[in-house]
Parts: sequence; C-alpha cells; structure tokens
Amino acid sequence: MSSEKYNPIPVIIGVGQVNDRDEQNKASLSLDSLGLMEAALRAADLDAGGGWLGRLDSLGVVDQISYPQLGDVSAPLAQRVSASPRICYKSGYASGDSPLLLLNEAANRIGAGEIRVAAIVGGEALRTAARRAAAAVPGGASADNAVRAVALRRGPSYRHRYGLVAPVDVYPLYENAGRAAYGQTLAQGQAESAAIWSRFSEVAESNPGAWLRRRVSADDIMTVSAANRPIAFPYCKLMVANSSVNQGAGFIVTSLTEARARGIGDERLIFIGRGAAAHEPVDLMARANYAESPSMSVSLRKALELNGLATGDLDAVELYSCFPCVPKMARRVIGWPLERAASVFGGLTFGGGPVGNYMSHAVVSMVLALRRNGRHGLLFANGGLATHNHSMVLSRAAPAPNIFPQDFNFQAQADALRGPPPPVEEDYLGPATVETYTVLYDREGLAQQGAIIGRAPNGARFIAKVPAADSATIHWLTSGEQEPVGMPGTAVKGADGDTWWLRPVR
Repeated sequence: MSSEKYNPIPVIIGVGQVNDRDEQNKASLSLDSLGLMEAALRAADLDAGGGWLGRLDSLGVVDQISYPQLGDVSAPLAQRVSASPRICYKSGYASGDSPLLLLNEAANRIGAGEIRVAAIVGGEALRTAARRAAAAVPGGASADNAVRAVALRRGPSYRHRYGLVAPVDVYPLYENAGRAAYGQTLAQGQAESAAIWSRFSEVAESNPGAWLRRRVSADDIMTVSAANRPIAFPYCKLMVANSSVNQGAGFIVTSLTEARARGIGDERLIFIGRGAAAHEPVDLMARANYAESPSMSVSLRKALELNGLATGDLDAVELYSCFPCVPKMARRVIGWPLERAASVFGGLTFGGGPVGNYMSHAVVSMVLALRRNGRHGLLFANGGLATHNHSMVLSRAAPAPNIFPQDFNFQAQADALRGPPPPVEEDYLGPATVETYTVLYDREGLAQQGAIIGRAPNGARFIAKVPAADSATIHWLTSGEQEPVGMPGTAVKGADGDTWWLRPVR
C-alpha cells in the first residue's frame, strides 16, 4: 500500500454491545466490567468481519467504577483479546463525555497517520457488583451507593454539607432554574420531561441493545407511584439514569484505505465528522447561572458548523439524558423538536446508564441507524455535573479530506460567552432570594431535606437547607402552587450549625 494512495479519513467499521442480565439470578456467574468490555470488543470485531483486534494500534478504555480493585483494565483487556496496541490507556475517570473524547482522539491519530486501527470500549457491571457485595454483607452496596461513593471521594466540599453530593442531587438544580427561565409552570416543565422520556422508552422498546425494553406513557413517567418514587425534586425514578445495569459497548475505527483494503463495503462505513468540546467550571458554585451552559451551546453549535450542517440536515440525534435538564437545554440550543426522539439508544433510563460509557452505546446505535437509513447523526455527550460537553457528527457521507487531526477544544469561545460568577459567602445570614433549589427523598419517598441556592442582596451566592420537619416550606418548594425561584426568604443559623432557609410568613 503506497503512501501516496493512503487515505487517512477515519471510519467506524465495527460496533458491538452486550447486556448481561443475569436472568438466572446467579451473580457469581455474571461478567465483571472487564468481561463486559471483552465481550463488546469481540462483538465489534465480528461486526467488522473479524481479524481486527490483533491489528490494533490503539485501545482506549472508558474508566469503570463497578470494580475499582481492577484499576486500569486497558492492558489486561488487550491481553485478553490478543492485541498488542502501542497506545493503550483509559480515560481519566468515568465521565459521560469519555467515549466521544476517546473517539475524537482516535480519529485524530488516524488522520495524522500515527495509527491505522483503533478500538474504544467500556463496560459497567454495577448490578452484579452490588449483588455480590450484598451477598457478602447483607444490606450492603447498591449501584446508587457506588455512584455516590465516587462523588464523595472528590469531597468534602461546601455543597456536600447540604446534601448536594451525587449527580442525582445536583442536576435538579439546573432543572428548576431552567423551568423558571423558560417561563414554564411546574406542570409544563414536568410534561416536557415526560414527553421526551416517553419517546426514549419507545426507542428502547425496539432496540435489542437497550436494558429496559418497554414503552412507558408520559403520564406514568410524571406521576409519583410505588414504582416511580420521587428521587430529587422534581425527578422521579423514571426520569433518572438507571445505573443498575451490566452493559458493555465498543467500536472499531480505521482509515478509509484500510477498510476498503479489507473488503468492507461502503454501505457499512460510517464516517467520523469533526467534534467540539468545552466545559463549565468544575465547582458548582462557580457557574454564572444554572439555567444555561455556554460550553454546551458552543459544543453543539460548533459541531454543526464545522461539519457544514444545520439542524434540519440531521436524521437522528443522541442528546445526553442522565436527567431531563440536559436534553432540554440541548434541544433548545439546536432547535430540536419535542415531537422527535432525542435518542437512538433509548436514554439513560431505558437504554441503560452504565456511568461513563453510555455514549459508546449511543455510537453503536447511531452507526446501526445510519447503516439502515439517513445520512447524518449528531452525538452530544455530557459529563461531570453538567460540566463537560463533547459533540460529534457521524455520517454516511465522506467529509472533506484532511480535516483530521483537528483541535476540538473550543474552551476559549465558551469562556468568552460566560458571565462572571457571583461571589460565594458560605456563612451568609440574612434576607435573600431563591436562585434554584431541590428536595431530596429517601427510598420510601419521604422528604429528607430541601436544598436551596440563594442570592444575597449584594449578589453573593450561598447554600441553605430546609429541614424535613419544615413541612410547610417543603410543600411550597414542591407543590407548584407558586414558582419558588426568585422568591424571598431568610437565611438563619440552624440548630445543626448549618444555614437554614426560612420562608417569610404571608
């Protein structure tokens, strides 16, 4: 193969995913995260015609949290599939944007001629890990506990004192701020979330790779019930990521020349378009506001612009869906209609929420969807606490030559759009207004406490709690009778030493 004829345009040639449902209820026989990754890689190799794993130059692995004792599994995984990649690594941590970051890096290396064949894979066996832990210590671990434990390892922090620890505690803050900014009532905001999620369930129902393959009505999604308990206001169980899964997914990338030399037909080739990434401040309290994300806007808009596409050119999208606030923000950025499904996999509730590896399943599903029909698909990934954003286009149409390697970091543009954050006064006491809020519930559906981010008259930001015993204020926050965002209250020193929120008597 002469260098003059070599075409380094990166293409996806093989995709694979696996669900280990443990239907016989024998956790000891189920795959761990490493086993799921191996199974997904072998499925991707089979989809590509076989024989690619032994030719890998690069193996990128999405970090997993199910079995922390395994550490970096990239080298053991390569050994399992008889690969000897000279580039072998995992993502920095389990973040929702990791699969697209690894894909963009692989595309850059192929475009630069540094490598010929790459694989990206991830897997989480949180369901099995929790059951094994519970068997060892009755009443022990759960998938939710594992996610929360990872979040706690990054603390302690100011917000942790007020119950804002795991993603499920924090994302409702964006939801409630966004609803107020959109001018919606609580009922309207919940109806939008339920409509998006119901369409996710329709996608999952017809997707063999989805974890929960059943259609759920919008009414059932937004109605609190024994099977749909409240988690963190305004989210119920059917609105949040389902991490209690055993899922693995991966894909193989090579150059157009390599693909054609191995006899892969054009009808199976999916071209990788340019990507765009940007992030928000890691510190929740350092965001300019909670109703929008400049980095999300830049990531989505630049991805479309770089690929010469408008929203109307897209046949399908995957808008990250750990919680409703994210696809609701994203669809407003690109003008994606509510009546069209915002996922090709089924969303993190129904498709499954394997922590940082969800977008690998989205890549698999987008490749399969484009092979069946359509030309262009948009992938939008979100990680951290609505912090990291990465968007990419996949297409049946070949992109312009020599677009890779590309610099996909558009942080400067995002920073230019972001206003300055307010100062933080952790010990503020006195009159204030609600900037955003949530109420956290226990597994029986009882309110544990409310958490309010408030703004002092001088603009300073602080956090206050609402004790569960203050049922009147909990009701005020959750009833929908009045929009709490923007309403006044008073920050006082509580009996536990933390700041408490008192609603003025009317």
